[in-house]
Amino acid sequence: MWINGTVIKRIDWNDKLFSLRIKADIAPFIAGQFIKLSQMRNDKRVARAYSLVNPPGSDYVEVLAVAVEDGQLSPDLQSLNPGDTIEITPKATGFMTLDEIPRGALQGKDMWFLSTGTAVGPFISMLTTKEPWERFEKVVLVYGVRLAEDLAYLDTIEQLQQKHPHQFIFIPVVTREALPNALSCRIPDGLSSGLIEQKAGLVISADDSQVMICGNPGMISDAQNALIDKGLTKNLRRAPGQITVEKYW
Repeated sequence: MWINGTVIKRIDWNDKLFSLRIKADIAPFIAGQFIKLSQMRNDKRVARAYSLVNPPGSDYVEVLAVAVEDGQLSPDLQSLNPGDTIEITPKATGFMTLDEIPRGALQGKDMWFLSTGTAVGPFISMLTTKEPWERFEKVVLVYGVRLAEDLAYLDTIEQLQQKHPHQFIFIPVVTREALPNALSCRIPDGLSSGLIEQKAGLVISADDSQVMICGNPGMISDAQNALIDKGLTKNLRRAPGQITVEKYW
């Protein structure tokens, strides 16, 4: 089932990276979930999943996307302007939400969000809700990109820093150019070497930490292995742990 949404804003972060804000009557959702956008092409439906960047309760939905050369849908999405329509699923889905994080003694005191590229989207949604700030003493966002121009939502991140100056830690990771106050390593390497913990001023441990990872499969696999080396385990409903992941493709 699909419903029509109307584009109300397009934000161009660079020549390939963009956000779409869409007016659509979707069901209530949980921060971290995703919807699908779709178009008909040559009598065939082309659909792709996109995490919602906006917090629950917004009167719009917003997605962060990158236009992939020869992509079946993303170049068309990038060409949309306010007033254009796009088909959207009426209900969001997905299990990479804070609801899946253990509570009580198993929760720990620090929440780490590890992301690359557009996979920062679901974490922005979570960070703009009350839940992480009410549940954790420290909240860390590690955001990896190739170039500084690939960092999106820096205004939102700055607002979070101002609102939670003693609680929020932002660690940009830029691998292909130098950026002041940013790390230049791959996220898994930064975990293994301890650079990310040093930058945050925190230690990642099974007792104190919960870690959510979202991004490309290679980063997820390597970061997960680095965390397992530190004594953390994958978080499963039948066996609560500290590592929660969502692959972006």
